[in-house]
Amino acid sequence: MCILQSIGITGIINFFCYRSWWAWGLGIPIGIWYARWRKKELAERRRRILRNHFKEVLQGLQTAVRAGYSMEQGVTECRREMERLFGNGDDLVRELRYMESQMQVGVPVEQLFWNLGQRSGVEEIRNFGDIFLIARRSGGNLGKILGNLAEVLGEKIRVTGEIQVAIAGKKLEQLVMSMVPGVMILYMQVTSSGFLDVLYHNLPGVLVMTGCLGVYLFSFRMGRKIVRIQV
Repeated sequence: MCILQSIGITGIINFFCYRSWWAWGLGIPIGIWYARWRKKELAERRRRILRNHFKEVLQGLQTAVRAGYSMEQGVTECRREMERLFGNGDDLVRELRYMESQMQVGVPVEQLFWNLGQRSGVEEIRNFGDIFLIARRSGGNLGKILGNLAEVLGEKIRVTGEIQVAIAGKKLEQLVMSMVPGVMILYMQVTSSGFLDVLYHNLPGVLVMTGCLGVYLFSFRMGRKIVRIQV
C-alpha cells in the first residue's frame, strides 16, 4: 500500500512541478520518507488506542480487586470484558490473552505488566508496570494504587480529547490550505494553458519549482507539528 501511495504522490508532484520522465526518480526518496512518516503515524495511532483501552483495563482490575479477586483473576475478567467491548482482534485483548497463557506456566503477573509497559511505548502503561511491580513485591495497597492510576489516566485522556476537539477545525483548515497551491495551478492550467509552460522543461523553471516544492513541504511539515499537541 505504501508503494502505491508513494507512486501516486510522486505522480502528483511530477505533474505540478516538473512534467518530465526523469522526475519519477523522485519516487525513491519520497517513498522512503513517506514510509517512515506513515509508520510513525500508524505507531502513534496504535499508542493512542492502547492508552484509551488501557484505561478500561485499569478500571476493570480496580473493580475486580475491590470485589476480592486476585490480580490474576482480574486479568481474566478484564480480558472477557475487553473482548465484549472491542472484539478478539484488539491489541490489548491479545496482550491479556498472552498474559493468561504465561500465568498458567508460572510467570508473575507483575512481570507481565512490566513487560507490556516496556513493549507498548505508552508512558502510562510503562508507569503502571513499574509501580505495580514495586507495589506487588512490597505489599502495597493494590486497590488504592489502581484507583489513583485510573483517575489520573482518565483525566489525561479527557483533556486530550478536549484538545483534539478544540483543534479539529484547525486541522481541517491546515488540510484545506495545503491543497490551495495545487488548486491554483490547476485553475491557471485550465484558464491559461500556456501561461505556466515557461516553468517546465528548462533549468531555471526546474530550480524555481524545486524551491517552491521545498517551501511547500517545509510548510506542510510545520503545519502538522503545530496541530499535534502532546499532553
